Amino acid sequence: MTLYSGIDLHSNKLVIAIMDETRKRILKKKLVNDSEFVLATLEPYRKELVGIVVESTYNWCWLVDDLMEHEYRVHLANPSANEQYSGLKYRDDDHDAFWLADLLRLGTLKEGYIYPREDRPLRDLSRKRSHLVRVRTSLILSLKSLVARNFGISMNSSKIKDHSLDSLVSCMPQEENLILAVGTNKESIDFLGFQIDKIESSILKQVKGKSFYDKLLSLPGVGKVLGWTIQLETGPICRFPQVGNYASYCRKVASRWSSNDKSKGKGNAKNGNKYLAWAFSEAAEHARRHDGPSRTFYNRKLSQTNEAVAHNALAHKLARATYYIMRDNVPYDEKKLFG
Repeated sequence: MTLYSGIDLHSNKLVIAIMDETRKRILKKKLVNDSEFVLATLEPYRKELVGIVVESTYNWCWLVDDLMEHEYRVHLANPSANEQYSGLKYRDDDHDAFWLADLLRLGTLKEGYIYPREDRPLRDLSRKRSHLVRVRTSLILSLKSLVARNFGISMNSSKIKDHSLDSLVSCMPQEENLILAVGTNKESIDFLGFQIDKIESSILKQVKGKSFYDKLLSLPGVGKVLGWTIQLETGPICRFPQVGNYASYCRKVASRWSSNDKSKGKGNAKNGNKYLAWAFSEAAEHARRHDGPSRTFYNRKLSQTNEAVAHNALAHKLARATYYIMRDNVPYDEKKLFG
């Protein structure tokens, strides 16, 4: 007997469903999120199970890792590509779990990529750095606003990051509560800066020996942070069959539907990887400023359209160049990109 399983995963509970090739429901069980309970439940069906489908929720990693470690064949369902009929009158967690199993049975399951377990911690460390940078930026903006609002003093961000607390408050009227607010903000900014530098140093040591990293640095607008972000977020380039798939994953392909030259709406523009979208957007801005051919391309597009479209066109170009750099393991070639 051939069996198919689907697991509807939530933050604290999950539902395991198993059906056979005739859609007969063999098992339905709700469990707390504990790998021992899950493995014990699946063990009697191990030999007959041809696959287990887990939906790509925010917390899928622990479950997929444990199942794969115990040699189950796991499929990660792409929630945006596997959409249920919107006119369903009734659905619940049990229904969703059996629906996932049925997609596997029919061979129509749209799968997401299971990022290698051994590489995931370094990628997550890179994402933590991005998070800390955003938090530090919000504190810097808050401090600038506080000082301007109360003292009429304009400060740039580099001064706030680089100068000591004493030098910052020396030019301000000594109002105790406001100075305390400024000091608290500044100490938090300095602490986050120290943590960010520590993370950057650790990541840089680990990515220097990785394939493609040095070649990615040859791209215009790409420095060490953008280079490792692109490297770690892309993963194995072979998972993208064509350059268009990669550009779409980087969110550098417009989402629109048309028929008979008329607009029929658009799809989900947020499909893809937000970190790669940010990386190529930043790279395009740096390339526009500091790289001659990139600036020429940008200006030509700008003469035909607006700034946002010209910027995205350059970012799209850089994403396509990255695909070929990683696929063919070659350095950046300006003539191939802009020739």
